[in-house]
Amino acid sequence: MSRITERFTVLRGQGRKALVPYITAGDPQPQVTVPLMHAMVAAGADILELGVPFSDPMADGPVIQKACERALAAGTSLLDVLAMVAEFRRKDQETPVILMGYLNPIEILGYRSFAEQAAAHGVDGLLTVDMPPEEAEPLAAVCKEQGLDRIFLLAPTSSPKRIEQISALGSGFIYYVSLKGVTGASTLDVDDVSQRVAKIRHYTTMPVGVGFGIRDARSAAQIASIADAAVVGSALVKRIEQYQNRPEVIPEEVSALLRTMREAIDATENV
Repeated sequence: MSRITERFTVLRGQGRKALVPYITAGDPQPQVTVPLMHAMVAAGADILELGVPFSDPMADGPVIQKACERALAAGTSLLDVLAMVAEFRRKDQETPVILMGYLNPIEILGYRSFAEQAAAHGVDGLLTVDMPPEEAEPLAAVCKEQGLDRIFLLAPTSSPKRIEQISALGSGFIYYVSLKGVTGASTLDVDDVSQRVAKIRHYTTMPVGVGFGIRDARSAAQIASIADAAVVGSALVKRIEQYQNRPEVIPEEVSALLRTMREAIDATENV
């Protein structure tokens, strides 16, 4: 059982939902990332999603695009991100870590080399935004060999055939993108998301996480009430941007926001 599956199994047994924060690795400086990862776990994060900075993050809105620019300007590479995960693992062997990003840096490293190094450094899962399932089998195969979960995105426009295809190919959990467009783009329609999550559950027993559009404690609790995980990105990255010139306070400032989401989710679960 992978670390991601084990975490969802434990949470399900406790009647709890996962809180999954996203940050861009190396934003605004590489030395901030690992302390921030530990701070987010202490604030109630169940799984960490670490963005690999990329020069053309087309699925992301301006907030995360700027985060990528800051991380790249600070010299952060894919190998640096792997080293950050290894450093995180020196103190935390339990919290799953997912890498989210684009295919180009992985292709440069080579699928097998990437999968072997990612597993050796303590990565648990991979989400590549720009790889459709029709082309994913070679990378999925080497990830499976190394025990890495392959996580795929579903969108409001995904057909039943695509849902079935991704349910068969993916592992760990399904990531449902709640909005059309890029990250941080619009307002959440919780009723619509609830209907679409129910539709996805017809095709898979894997947990369903929902991301895009979760801005605050209220929206995190709303999503957690209908899905297995609430994935929060732009709201946290905005907080990092706000304090980019005071990096020493970023772990506490980000974890303070995350803690309000954790408390709201837990309060909803206890109603």
